[in-house]
Amino acid sequence: MIKNPIIPGFNPDPSICRKGNDYYIAVSSFEWFPGIPIYHSKDMKNWELYSHALQDANNPDLKKLPSAKGIWAPCLTYCEADDLFYVVYGVMNSMNARYFDVDNFLITAKDPKGPWSEPVYLHSTGFDASMFHDDDGKKYIVALDWETRTNYEKPGPINIVEYDPVNKKIIGMPQPFWRGGTDRGCIEAPHLTKHGDYYYIMCAEGGTGYYHCVTMGRSKNVWGPYEADPNNPIITSSPENYNERADWDHLKPHYYNPYSVLQKSGHASYVDLPNGETWLVHLTSRPFVPELRCTLGRETAIQKMRWTEDGWLCKDDINNLAEEYVPESSLKEVPMPHLPEHDDFDSDTLGIGYYAPRIDPMTFVDLKSRPGWIRLRGQESGCSLNKTSILARKLTSVKATAVTKLDFTPISYQHTAGLILYYDNMNFIYLYKYYSDTLKHSAISVLQVENGTKKEYSDARTFVEDHQDIWMKIEINGRHTQFLWSLDGHNYKEIGPVFDTTKFSDEYSEYGEFTGTFVGITCGDRMMHSHTADFDFFDYQADETADVE
Repeated sequence: MIKNPIIPGFNPDPSICRKGNDYYIAVSSFEWFPGIPIYHSKDMKNWELYSHALQDANNPDLKKLPSAKGIWAPCLTYCEADDLFYVVYGVMNSMNARYFDVDNFLITAKDPKGPWSEPVYLHSTGFDASMFHDDDGKKYIVALDWETRTNYEKPGPINIVEYDPVNKKIIGMPQPFWRGGTDRGCIEAPHLTKHGDYYYIMCAEGGTGYYHCVTMGRSKNVWGPYEADPNNPIITSSPENYNERADWDHLKPHYYNPYSVLQKSGHASYVDLPNGETWLVHLTSRPFVPELRCTLGRETAIQKMRWTEDGWLCKDDINNLAEEYVPESSLKEVPMPHLPEHDDFDSDTLGIGYYAPRIDPMTFVDLKSRPGWIRLRGQESGCSLNKTSILARKLTSVKATAVTKLDFTPISYQHTAGLILYYDNMNFIYLYKYYSDTLKHSAISVLQVENGTKKEYSDARTFVEDHQDIWMKIEINGRHTQFLWSLDGHNYKEIGPVFDTTKFSDEYSEYGEFTGTFVGITCGDRMMHSHTADFDFFDYQADETADVE
C-alpha cells in the first residue's frame, strides 16, 4: 500500500505531469528559496526531491514580502509536441484589503533540473494560474479571477485566455467561464485538461481549509459552457455538500471530519498513465486534535482514480473521501534517494534540501573556508522580512530530532548563532549563543517570538566558554518541544521551557498562513552583517511513519 502523505511536511498545491516513464510534481514555496520544489518518481509511491524551478533570488525578488506571500500554486506541465516542460506560477505581492495583487509568469525547460528560461509575464488577473496544451497546438491559461468589488460573490469565477507561444503573450483579455461544480464557494486552483472528446476543468472549492475539495466540470468546447460532474466533489475530507458561497473565509474549522486522518484535502491535478491507470495528487493536512493546528503545514497526498463509462473521473472505490492508504500502482517499484539524515558539510556544494526565507542561502553560506564545516554569515534578526541567515529543512514529522555542533565566539549581544524552529518571522523559538553583558562573557539562552511578541527566557541563561564547541539539540515529541545542549555530544541538559508544538501552524499564526514549520541553523549579526558562526554538522532524524495525534 501507499501511505499518505507521499510528500510530508510543507509541500502544498501539487501539480503532476509525465514525460515517458518519469513523473514529476511541483509544489508551492511561498517566501522560501529556492522556489518551486520539483519531485520525481517512477512508480507513484517513492518520490525524490529532484530540482527547483526558481533558482535566481533576484527574479522574483521575495525580500520584504510578508509570510505566506511569494510563490503560489505552480502548474507543471510537459508538452510532447514542444518537448518542453512548462511552469506557470504566481508571485503574490500583497493581500492587503483582500485585493490579492499577483503577477503570473511562465518559464520553460528541457528538463526539470533546468536551466529554466527567463520568466514571461502573463497577466495579473487572479491567482493559481495554469496552462493547458491542446492537441491542435493551441495553449490556454486559466486562473481564478479574484473579485474585489463589494456585493459580488467572492472569490470570483475561473477565467480563460489563449496564449501565443510565438509572441510570448496572451491573446486578448481573460474571460470568465466557470463558477464551480458545487455551492461550497471559494473556488480556486483551476487545471484544464482533455480526455477523449471532452475538456475538463478541475478546481478546488470550499477554501483551502477543512471544507476543501476537488471538483470537475466538462465541455466539448474549450471555452464552454461546462457541465458539473453530478458526483462532485470527487475528492474531499468533508463529504457533505452545503451552500457556503456567501462565506469566503478559507479555513472553516467547523467542517473538520473526526473520521478522517487526512484533512483539508483539495487543490489537485491528475495524470493518466500508459498502463491505463489514473492518479490524482492533492494537498492535505494532519492537524493536532482538538487544537486543529497543522504544524507540518499542507502536504502532498495521492489517490488512485478511474474514468467511468460516462466519462467522469472518480476515486477507485465507492466514495470520495481522501484515503490515508491507497493501493500501489502496477508500475514496477523504483526506490528513490531520500535526503540524508546527517550532513557533515564535507561537500563544497549545499545539499538540495536546504532553504532560506526570501533570499538565496548561498549569499550567506560558506562551505570552503573551513572544510568539513559550514560557515554562516550573520545578518538581520529572525523577525526580519529582508535578509536573515536561516538555513533550514522542512519539518516532516512531529516526532523528530535535530542536532548540530556550533563553534562561535560572539563579541556583542548583537551576535547570535544556534538552532531554530521556525514557522515564520513572527513565530519561532531559538536556542542561541551570544555575548552576555550581565555575565561579561559568552552564554547560551532561549528566546521565543510568538505572534510577533518576543520573550527572552533569562532564567535559562547559562555561562559557556568562548572557544568551546557546543552541541545543540531540539526534540519534537508530538505537542511538546524541548531544547537541549551539551559540551561533549553525549551528555545533554535541557534548557528553557517545554514549548507547544501546535502553535507552529497556520491556524495559530496571526501574520502568516499556508506554509509549514522548518528546523535549522542560523546566525545573526545585527551590527555589521559580517560576524560568522561555524557548524560542524546538521543531523535531522524524523519518524515519518508517526501519526499526528
